[in-house]
Amino acid sequence: MAIEVFNRYENKYLMDTKAFYGIYNRLTAYMNLDAYNKDDKFYSISNLYYDTPQHTLIRASLSKPKYREKLRIRAYGVPEPDAKVYLELKKKVFGLVNKRRTSLRLGEAYEFVRTGRPPAFREGMNKQVIAEIEYFLSRYELVPMTYLAYDRIAMFAKDGRDLRITFDTNIRSRRHDLALEAGDHGEQLMEKGQWLMEVKAEKTVPVWLSRLLSELSMYRTGFSKYGNEYKKSIRYAGKVPELYAAGAGGVDVNAMERTQMERERFLL
Repeated sequence: MAIEVFNRYENKYLMDTKAFYGIYNRLTAYMNLDAYNKDDKFYSISNLYYDTPQHTLIRASLSKPKYREKLRIRAYGVPEPDAKVYLELKKKVFGLVNKRRTSLRLGEAYEFVRTGRPPAFREGMNKQVIAEIEYFLSRYELVPMTYLAYDRIAMFAKDGRDLRITFDTNIRSRRHDLALEAGDHGEQLMEKGQWLMEVKAEKTVPVWLSRLLSELSMYRTGFSKYGNEYKKSIRYAGKVPELYAAGAGGVDVNAMERTQMERERFLL
């Protein structure tokens, strides 16, 4: 069964193709490829991000509050209309990333987000996660906002699955044809030959990895795929982003943090 609840720290690194091969070849001594990366081939991930018409979620996230959240539907490859996908609620609290997801059919996921009413429960769904997403949907009026896809190579530590490293490239996005089954076309989000490495660990990274990153002069950076797509769309539209908690559009970050406590009471 696929893991449905993640709690981990995530650090990101941008690099070119030469740097990618430099670290990838060294990592093979400590890590194994994901099952989807047989024969060193990529696998593709496609995502449909939801937000309010005022971009409330991404604008609040870019202001870097203590608590931030986003909702997306994720598929592997281009799904058929009735394929299994994942409806994911991703949150970040004081640097700790919490991702909760449940498998649904694509049509069920669309309807759940559109109406706020969960589908009839059946085996394979996660009741707790569905309840949390239902509450999240009651707080916002969401619409499909951005499609994001990328090609991935993923690795797990040989001595356990607490450490995962992913490499994403060919990151592409669009704000039209907002359906996962419509294909994985889109405009490039990064320059050709760029890679985004994400180090995902439940606790601290092992000493060998810290030494390797230092030896290769790799340093953490902040890079949100959806956040950078949003900023790019603003530049093309000739607008200035409004990233302040009070005023300038009214994104109340403190209110978002208070909803975390409300959510805890709701779920008790």
